[in-house]
Amino acid sequence: TDAAAAAAAAVAATAHVTLRPGGAKRSFPFQGDETLEFMPLGGGNEVGRSCCVMKFKGKTIMFDCGAHPGYKGEEALPFFDEVDAAEIDLLLVTHFHVDHAAAVPYFLTRTTFKGKVFMTYPTLAICKLVWSDYIKVSGVAENAQGSLFTEKDIQDAIAKITCIDYHQEVEHEGVRFWCYNAGHVLGACMFMVTIAGVRLLYTGDYSRQEDRHLMAAEMPTVKVHVLVVESTYGVQTHEPRRSREKRFVDAVVSTLQLGGRVLLPVFAIGRAQELLLLLDEYWRKNPELQRYPIVCLSGMAKRCIASYQTYINQMNNRIRHLNDIENPFEFRHIRYMTSLAEFEDNQPSVVMASPGMLQNGPSRSLFDKWCEYRNNAVVITGYCVQNTLAKDLLDAEPSTHTMGDGREVQLKIRVHYVSFSAHADFIQTSEFIDELSPGHIVLVHGEANMMASLKKQLLGKYGAHTGVGIWSPQNTETVKLTFHESKVAKVVGSIAADRPKEGGGLSGVVLHKNFQLTICSVDEMGQHAGLEVSHLLQRLHVPWQQPWSVLVYHLSKLFGVITTLKETDEKHETGTTQAGDETSPQGKKKGKGKKLPQRDGEAPISVLDAVTVRKADVGVVEVEWASNPINDLVADSVLSVILQTLSSPAVAKAMAKAEGGATELSKIVRVMLEDRYGAANVSSGDHGVLNLSVDGHAVQVGEGGDTVACASPETQKKVEAVLKRIVARLNPSASCACTPAQG
Repeated sequence: TDAAAAAAAAVAATAHVTLRPGGAKRSFPFQGDETLEFMPLGGGNEVGRSCCVMKFKGKTIMFDCGAHPGYKGEEALPFFDEVDAAEIDLLLVTHFHVDHAAAVPYFLTRTTFKGKVFMTYPTLAICKLVWSDYIKVSGVAENAQGSLFTEKDIQDAIAKITCIDYHQEVEHEGVRFWCYNAGHVLGACMFMVTIAGVRLLYTGDYSRQEDRHLMAAEMPTVKVHVLVVESTYGVQTHEPRRSREKRFVDAVVSTLQLGGRVLLPVFAIGRAQELLLLLDEYWRKNPELQRYPIVCLSGMAKRCIASYQTYINQMNNRIRHLNDIENPFEFRHIRYMTSLAEFEDNQPSVVMASPGMLQNGPSRSLFDKWCEYRNNAVVITGYCVQNTLAKDLLDAEPSTHTMGDGREVQLKIRVHYVSFSAHADFIQTSEFIDELSPGHIVLVHGEANMMASLKKQLLGKYGAHTGVGIWSPQNTETVKLTFHESKVAKVVGSIAADRPKEGGGLSGVVLHKNFQLTICSVDEMGQHAGLEVSHLLQRLHVPWQQPWSVLVYHLSKLFGVITTLKETDEKHETGTTQAGDETSPQGKKKGKGKKLPQRDGEAPISVLDAVTVRKADVGVVEVEWASNPINDLVADSVLSVILQTLSSPAVAKAMAKAEGGATELSKIVRVMLEDRYGAANVSSGDHGVLNLSVDGHAVQVGEGGDTVACASPETQKKVEAVLKRIVARLNPSASCACTPAQG
């Protein structure tokens, strides 16, 4: 028991060693390229169609798969033609917004992508609504040319998606990843991906500021080698929450008191819920405003409320505490409508409509209707991308507007901008980077000027003196980062009982799995590799018509080490299984097979303790060995001896002439010398010596042809040459014989 306990302790012991270059007898083929490649297919020096690809150690990861809100059809897609979709192992989606997730159904059903897709539970629940709505607002019939996907494509895509929780660690073919809460919108996450010890954090859209219903983005606690971070607001800083809420409410209330209409273009899910919470609370506290209706003109906003109620546990403490009293998303002063036809525009009102950038849909229709009246107001609350009406209103401040029917009218509506955007500003981003201290920073998701200003500030702060690399790639531009990390292996099992010493040697097998190295002894390889250990016992039956002693002689000549065995029935019957045999778990046949009676002088023999040769049947020998590289080599040599001996006609002739079938070598040599010089010229002498008369000279040949003596040197050389040829025929493998050490 003490020995067993010691053995168990040795197996349980572990240690870690560093494998230096050249430290192993062979290089590790699994090390692969140490260059990490990162390329934006969308979101590079732009906001919209976020989609980035990471390649490292033969693995390819795609982050997000969005569509550009400012374009239609395939123009809105990321540059998928820059990658082979079939080579992508994982698609990780951070949140449900159009510019991060709208192209997922297209990519999963219209390309050769065969990998895995992961997102959080709230993200998938709301993506279903976003994708269906995207088909409707695109203005393209499902099956018409230019349609990116159909409802069937959406259902097929959903079936391929796996949901995960925050902090749930997943491993897929050597890639480990998990996600953190990112703030921004319900279910938004930041993905941490680890490959071969290198960690990359992809933030997606994130916010480090808590709002009315969402928590602030989490701060990872592990070392980050590469940080891929959004740069939406560049070096701008956000207005304090209380200040922006006051400006927003003042703009809304002042417009209503002037008898005007207030248009709030928002995305149906995300900032819409934040504004609804604010307006409903303000209307509750100010009864005089309750005569002004608040309308949410979006069927999707109403449908998503179920998801918000389901995942309240992922919101901040304020919402969770409110939920203990009443459902915070059951608004008293908000009316939901699904179409403009339901809306009666007969009094001052507040209308929240999508989309948030006024590019089409209900928000664009109401803007066209109200833009000619100075008492009305449009309050833009979110980030706006290029090529959208909302962006033009903020930047160009136009005096005219082109209506949907082509008419150009005077633009008199008042335009307010109050940012409720849940994107990190410069202060949040700077503090985030300070806390993480990454080795490399890659900027994405920002207009060129915003990204350039942020990069300039970061270079000034983390310049050459820190060694931090900062990159802002264009779409399809590749960032290449090299990681020269030492290879650390875990030593396990019996060889870990004595802790490895610095600079010392270690003998074992290096196991590689999912970019992790383990060193163990050869005997314990099966245990630590998670593989079943199998032993292959091979048997080969070969025809043999010659006497048994001839085979023994030839094998001993080649190998030198021949052992005679005394075999029992049990030993003879263990090994491989023939068809129809019932076998025990140990590999032994149940029942008895055929066993030949063993005659004197025909006992089985062992060659180099590796191969067993026995008489298996009349005219048949059996060659048996446990298969491994060494034993296989010995077995091949044994078979070569058998086959070459059988193929020698001189041997067969000598054996046939030998008196009484004698097998002694001297008698076989005499028969062959008689064939050469004539029986009258060959006679037997004392002690097995043969006397020959060759060319009138007397020649004495030692037993077995080992020695030759003659007064004539010339005649002696002739007889030695003849004997050499005879021996070569008797032992065909003698000319290539070698010891095991030589082989």
